[in-house]
Formats: sequence, structure tokens, C-alpha cells
Amino acid sequence: MNALQPYTLKSITLKNRIVMPPMCMYQATDGQVNAFHRAHYATRAMGQVGFIIVEATAVTPEGRITDRDLGIWSDDHLAGLKQLVEEVHAYGAKIGIQLQHAGRKSTSTSTPHLAPSAIPFSERYDTPNAMTQANIDKVIDAFKAAAIRADKAGFDAIELHGAHGYLINEFLSPLTNQRTDAYGGSAKKRGRFLHELVNAIRPVWPTNKLFQIRVTAEEYHPDGNHPQEVIEHLRPVSEAFDLIHVSSGGLVNVSMSPFPLYQVDFAKAIKTALNKPVIAVGLITTPQQVEDVLKEVDLVALGRELLRHPYWVNAAYAADHNVDAVFESYRRGYQ
Repeated sequence: MNALQPYTLKSITLKNRIVMPPMCMYQATDGQVNAFHRAHYATRAMGQVGFIIVEATAVTPEGRITDRDLGIWSDDHLAGLKQLVEEVHAYGAKIGIQLQHAGRKSTSTSTPHLAPSAIPFSERYDTPNAMTQANIDKVIDAFKAAAIRADKAGFDAIELHGAHGYLINEFLSPLTNQRTDAYGGSAKKRGRFLHELVNAIRPVWPTNKLFQIRVTAEEYHPDGNHPQEVIEHLRPVSEAFDLIHVSSGGLVNVSMSPFPLYQVDFAKAIKTALNKPVIAVGLITTPQQVEDVLKEVDLVALGRELLRHPYWVNAAYAADHNVDAVFESYRRGYQ
């Protein structure tokens, strides 16, 4: 099975091509890693997932989606994050962390909530403050400091959360960015925030580790961004990224019906246009689906499936008659 073959990018070798994408767990207090997180991520590492990306981790307190999110805005978070990395590494997996600012979709009690423009996500959300230049500079500095902490904690990769309607996505989209200054208006100006983030982070993140971004390739609104617009946003900074993680939706409330592999074509389009490695995700559940997707992309992320079946990869190894590759303590379950 191609899914079970190693994959090397820069100095990082993944033991297989299965990725656990970031999925918010809402189990933290004050942003701190706790016993839940250690068990949750170590279990998937024991289940032989090759690359684990830790859930959206806030670079500022007010940048949390909820008060229960993980944080990386303080050196006080380092000890817990280091322990998490060590436990995942102990079982042979590589681990990244998604750096996040929720923008207008924050429900944290830490305020002010910030966004490119003062447009609420829905009537259930607060109207955010339109960011000043000082706010923008502070958030960029927070992402930079978070990247430095992620390196100190030992992570193999950082992922900028540029998807699902959070702050980076909000700057990129004409639906949520109605600024008239240097950060809004044309596509080039809407991309300025991302470009400044990349320019701040790239020099402080080790070149031997992975630097990646998750994007919403389709906003499912006629006036929003579609794959071609996202490709053009990424093109000027694509050389800085080692990997592009392709998702969709989340910017505005729209009605759509997901189906198996529904986001894979977006990943293929971005890979072809930018000639960059990509992670595909989107209701991928079976080994055959994974094999089919890997014919055209580099890595496959299983989200909900790994919540339901943390030992999915062990079972795939066994089905491939490679029981020796199953985590040693669980082999008898497949013999």
C-alpha cells in the first residue's frame, strides 16, 4: 500500500503517509496541555499515524476560538507542549502544531475580539473590532513568538491556520475584508497580512523543519474566494511553504452537502498550480479511498475517522499482511 510507505520532505521522514489533521478538543484550561491531550495524541502515535498535527493553538488569549483551546502565547505553555512532543516522538510519529488566531470567530472571554473589518460571523457572535495597524503588528509578533516557542518545544512542523474563516482567511477573503487601507481592497492588498506573517516567521523557524499552511480553497459563496483565487494568494509566498494543507468552508454560513473525497480536487488543483506537496482531507475513511487519493497527492489526512478509530493505521498494516509494523503491544490483536 502506498499509504504505508515512508515519505521524506526536507530532513523530516514520516513513517507513512497518514496524517491526523488538527481538530479542536476543547479540553484545555488557560491554554495548558493536560492529561487528556497527552493521552489523545499519544494514542494516535501508538496507532502508527505518521504525522500528527496538534489542534488549533492560540497565539494570543483573545485569539482562541473558545476558552477551552490550547495556547502558545506564553512561555508558561512550553513545559506541557514539550511533554506532548516527547510522548508522540516516543512512538515514532512526527508532530506539528497549528498556530491560530480565531479573528471574528472567537468566543473567548478574553477581549477585544479582532478582525480585518467589524463584521460579525453571525448574530450569535460579537461584532469584532476592526484591527488597527498596532493590532496587526502585535498579532504578527505573537505568531512569530509562537513559532519560536514551537521550535523550543521540539515540534517538527508548524502550520499556519489560514482556513475555516479564522483571521488569516478573513484577511484573504473579500467577504470579510472590507478595509480601504494597505490590507484591503485588491487581492494583492488582502494578501498583505499573510505575506507579513510569512516574512516574520520564516527567519525564526528552522529551515530543516516543516513550515506549512492550511487553506480554505473554496468558500462556497459566489462572491468569495475559489481555488483559483486561493492559488493566486499563495503564489507569492509559496516558496516559503514546504507543504499546503487543503480544506474548504467555514468563512460564512452556507448550506452545502459534504460527500466522500469532496475536497480532494481542491488539493489536486493547488498541487498542480504551485508544484508544492499537499495534504488532502475530506471524509476519507477507507484504505482504498486513501490509495486512490495518493495517486495524485502527497499525504492524506483522516480526521473524524481517527477520532472513531485511533488504530486505523494498525489495522491497515495488518490488512496489508505487515503485522510486524503494527505497534508491538497490539500485534496479537491482528494475529
